Amino acid sequence: MKKWILGVVGLFVAVTLAGCSSGTVANMKGAKITKDEYYNAMKKTTTGQATLRNMIVLKALEQQYPNKVSDKKVNSQFNKLKKQYGSSFDSTLEQNGYTESSFKDQIRTTLYSEVALKDMKKPTTKQIEAQWKKYQPKIQVQHILVKTEDEAKQIISDYQKDPTEKNFEALAKKNSIDTGTKNKGGKLTAFDNTDTSLDSTFKTAAFKLKKPGDITTTPVKTQYGYHVIRAISIGKKGTMKEHKKDLENQIYTSWQSDQTVMNGVITKVLKKANVSIKDNDLKDVLSSYLSSGSSSSSTSN
Repeated sequence: MKKWILGVVGLFVAVTLAGCSSGTVANMKGAKITKDEYYNAMKKTTTGQATLRNMIVLKALEQQYPNKVSDKKVNSQFNKLKKQYGSSFDSTLEQNGYTESSFKDQIRTTLYSEVALKDMKKPTTKQIEAQWKKYQPKIQVQHILVKTEDEAKQIISDYQKDPTEKNFEALAKKNSIDTGTKNKGGKLTAFDNTDTSLDSTFKTAAFKLKKPGDITTTPVKTQYGYHVIRAISIGKKGTMKEHKKDLENQIYTSWQSDQTVMNGVITKVLKKANVSIKDNDLKDVLSSYLSSGSSSSSTSN
């Protein structure tokens, strides 16, 4: 979404925001902007239409799944993201056209959409079995990243002379070009097969490690350079039955990032809500979910 900026430069104009009950949005010398004027201008913009669309979707979700998403949960997610982005959080919100309030509404919509997804769509036995074939339990590793294969081979040799975590941490601090982890022993956050932040080649090599203390005995090449990877902890795979809940959660995570699946869910929510658009200029505001002029559509497993 785009920012809307109203600038009054070089003019001595006194602008007063008025109460909504007056029907006037803003007063100035010799002129005013009414609610109708503001509404008619905003409804012609993609920003205004998107705002209405988001309001309708959230309202429909809240009505069909009352009290399924708490303010506490929304605030928790908001604070988690705020901490993650640190000092750049406010500028990131601004760049994406959000205020704190509208961003919380977006979080609320996302959480409600997840509730609707789990209500409408259940993983089949076949889907669970397919997910099991890809399943890898969480593993935590530490790594050393260098520029050349020869450097990586030398690190492997140096580690094998003293195969301890302490030695690996010392080698990481001395040699790694990953500035984010070198002073932490090269340690990465634990991950499983659903991780999308790490290079796939890196993950494949890590998942081949059998027990804590094992390292990759040949350098692992990625777009960043050459890695030496050491296992810190490896979860037990167990049986499919033992991990059924994990597998279902992984499937849901995959569906949540699938726009076709989520559009289908929202389409069903809006169909059930029987939305009626009273302004003919906005009759197509839900066309990305519903056929023009219709509140009927469907989604299936």
